[in-house]
Amino acid sequence: MDTSTIIWIIVGVIVVIAIIVVAVLMTSRRRREAHLEAERKKAADLRQNAYESDIARREREADAARADAAAKQAEANAMQAQLEAERLSRERAEHESNAQQLRTEAEERLRKADEVDPDVSSDTDGDRGTAAATARGRRPPRRPAGTRRGDGDARR
Repeated sequence: MDTSTIIWIIVGVIVVIAIIVVAVLMTSRRRREAHLEAERKKAADLRQNAYESDIARREREADAARADAAAKQAEANAMQAQLEAERLSRERAEHESNAQQLRTEAEERLRKADEVDPDVSSDTDGDRGTAAATARGRRPPRRPAGTRRGDGDARR
C-alpha cells in the first residue's frame, strides 16, 4: 500500500470518528434537552398538585369556619331559648301568684258575703253553709235532723 492510500484511510477514519463524535454530541444534547423538558414537566405537575392542595386546604378552612359559625349560632340560639324559658317560667310563677291572690280575694269576698247573708247558716266550726258552699262548688254542711234552714240562725 502506498502512502496516499494510507492517508486516505486515515482521513476516512478521522471523518468517521468526527461523524460519530458529532452524532454522540447531538444525541447527548437531545437527551439533555429531553431530560430538562421532563424535569420542567415534573416541576409543573408538582406546582399543579401544590395549587390543588392549597385550594383543598382553603376549602377545608372555609368549611371549618362555616361549621364554627354554625356552632356559635346554635349556641346563641340555645342561650336565647334558655333565656326565653326562664322568662316564661317567671311569667308562669307571676301568673300563678296572681291567680292565688285572686283566689284568696274571691274566697275572702265569699266569706264576707256569707257573713252578711242571713240565709247562710254556720255550723259549729264556723263554716258557713248552703249558699256559700254551693257557690264554691262544695257540698253544704249537714244540718241536724228536724231543723230547717232558718232554724240555725235563730239559735244564735
